[in-house]
Amino acid sequence: MSLSLDHPIGERFFGLRLDTLIRLRWLAISGQTLAIVVVQWLLGFSLPIGACLAVVALSAWLNLALRLRNPGARRLSDVEAAWLLAYDILQLAALLFLTGGLANPFALLFLAPVLISATALSPRTTILLGVLAGLCAALVGLWQMPLPWAAEGVLGSAPELPPLYLAAIWSALAIAIAFIGVHAWRVAEETRELSEALAATELVLAREQHLSALDGLAAAAAHELGTPLATITVVAKELVRSLPPDSPVGEDIRLVSEQAERCRAILRTLTSLGAGDAPFDRMPISHILEDVVSPHRHFGIAIAVTLPARAEEEPIIARNPGLLYGLGNIVENAVDFAASRVDIVASWTGEDITVTITDDGPGFPPELLDQIGAPYVTSRGRNRWRRETEAEGEDGQQGLGLGVFIAKTLLERSGAELGFVNRPPPAHGASVNIRWPRRLIDISGEREAEGEPATKA
Repeated sequence: MSLSLDHPIGERFFGLRLDTLIRLRWLAISGQTLAIVVVQWLLGFSLPIGACLAVVALSAWLNLALRLRNPGARRLSDVEAAWLLAYDILQLAALLFLTGGLANPFALLFLAPVLISATALSPRTTILLGVLAGLCAALVGLWQMPLPWAAEGVLGSAPELPPLYLAAIWSALAIAIAFIGVHAWRVAEETRELSEALAATELVLAREQHLSALDGLAAAAAHELGTPLATITVVAKELVRSLPPDSPVGEDIRLVSEQAERCRAILRTLTSLGAGDAPFDRMPISHILEDVVSPHRHFGIAIAVTLPARAEEEPIIARNPGLLYGLGNIVENAVDFAASRVDIVASWTGEDITVTITDDGPGFPPELLDQIGAPYVTSRGRNRWRRETEAEGEDGQQGLGLGVFIAKTLLERSGAELGFVNRPPPAHGASVNIRWPRRLIDISGEREAEGEPATKA
């Protein structure tokens, strides 16, 4: 399985499908035509019918031209989508100019293009479209043709709304554009962040699974090549014995024998990497923790692993790539932020398995404590946590803020529950508590069913 993203992780991508905008515009054209027909012929209100239908027909012609020029589904760039939505705002403004301006209840439709932009386009584009919508609303509030109304005596004379009321309508419309635009953009941005972060998690998990598969292939290759190498070694030794001491090919045959032995030694090493039925495919939790901790023991930070005294009840856990990556990432962060020491305490009962990782660093910033584990909350360099949009390291590079999110997601997939807290005073530092229901990851029962001991001394 191969996974990829259409753009770099952490880089926001904006755009709309052309087909989506065309369908929405056809819906708008249908609604505008229906409103014109109802007002003109069913309600009997007087409209500049020719001009109104011409404005609607222009939108229909544009839709047909876009469809004919782009028969297939195509994703628009941010700029292309912005121009099309800007046209929709101008077209609505033209219709409102012909039908009463802000006194027309349909002036609320200025919100629609801004809302569409907020959910799919960049913040800059949404702001520009919001300003354009507010400006058009102000212009049709100042200059417009009379509001369509019935003839004198049927519903009374056409209402004359005071300028202050029209100004209030414009203010309410501008506030609604700003509020709904910001709210819709924030919700859509969180959805985009979560989607990209989950895609990054899948990429990491696929990579770990691929590496695990390579381990299995290495073990299989070692097993298959062991027999022919042993045969080569035996034959080479027999040839050395059968040749006279001063034979010119004796040295070459001895070299072949030495290289064959070297290959066998390499293959014995590869065998230990195997998966499936290999002895290290399932390990006690103490060995799992040591496997996770060992790469981080040479960075000047003391790492202590504490286990309960009753080792005979120690759980047996499968070497799951996602679990190993998740634990490794938490340990790596603890080492990065620790001043001098990281403590890893494992404990278990008949129901739960718990691993607590603490450090003596500055701890989590209180204002970000509730966001730890969310995508794009990042640290870059020791003692520094911030949102992805503010993260810049000493080398000028920005962090993606996906490490803890990926670790948390992979550990939760294994059945874990994670808690991120700061150590209570007078101690200082961060503490990450990871708890699994024992029945989800302890496979010692399976080993016993196969006739193997539950633990390894």
